[in-house]
Amino acid sequence: MKMVAGLDGGGTKTTVTLADESGVVRHLFSAGPLNVNGQDAESVHRTVADICAEIDGASPGGIGECAALCVGAAGISNPAVSGLLTAGLRAGGFAGELVLVGDHVTALSGALEGGPGAIVIAGTGSIAYGRNGSGQTHRAGGFGHLIDDGGSGYSLGRDLLAAVVRSSDGREEPTVMADLVYRELDISSMPELIGFVYDKSRGKKEIAALAPLVFQACESGDLAALRIVRDNADALAATASAVVSRLALQSGELALLGSVLTMSQRMRDAFQERMSWREPLVRCIEPKRDTSYGAVLLALKALRG
Repeated sequence: MKMVAGLDGGGTKTTVTLADESGVVRHLFSAGPLNVNGQDAESVHRTVADICAEIDGASPGGIGECAALCVGAAGISNPAVSGLLTAGLRAGGFAGELVLVGDHVTALSGALEGGPGAIVIAGTGSIAYGRNGSGQTHRAGGFGHLIDDGGSGYSLGRDLLAAVVRSSDGREEPTVMADLVYRELDISSMPELIGFVYDKSRGKKEIAALAPLVFQACESGDLAALRIVRDNADALAATASAVVSRLALQSGELALLGSVLTMSQRMRDAFQERMSWREPLVRCIEPKRDTSYGAVLLALKALRG
């Protein structure tokens, strides 16, 4: 029996779905991270080797029976990255059809079960992506925290910190977010906060981790926090609307993904409200399948030609 595999490569772990040629899931497992932009070659090879070994043990005829494999991961369009993954998979015994795509492509495939429509993802970063019935695709956003990512966890965390410093020096009204962030970081002064922000070892994930404090402050009616949610929801709706408009998906489905939208009902509601103003006929939905199964569907498509 031929098998196919779908990989959702992330910065903390890789989710792998093994399915037969009819699309029935036969095995699910997790492996190490596969964020090829943030890992050294040795750790990537180690994760890929572990995945190949698991596929080999879970497939009835070993990894040789795996006829197609799709990897969805950030930064995969870089030839050095795709070359690294290809070499690792071939060294691990995989000899079938190989599909390498960005993780937004596999996310769309899973969320819409291979059908037309769009997704918006708001996690540490943000991006929207879609495909219409004619096969045309369009991406909006996802260009990194320095110049983009409105509506993301990083954007919310950064806006929180900006509101705290503006409140501290009198440019804005007092905000409860100051006490919340001081408590969260176990600090007690503005110099310590500035030290936290500009510490060279600090990354975007640490800033994004502060996003839940914005939602917490909203519960007390904090005006600065409410503005942050409103502005970020509007930025995210603008990103999604760009995809919907370009692909003429105004009557289609938009799947909502990412921790910012799945863990905060307030942000989700604010986004859907603003989205309804921009695209009143779009239907916001839950993802139909996960991203690793989306990769399975792309592997099956490659297998069937």
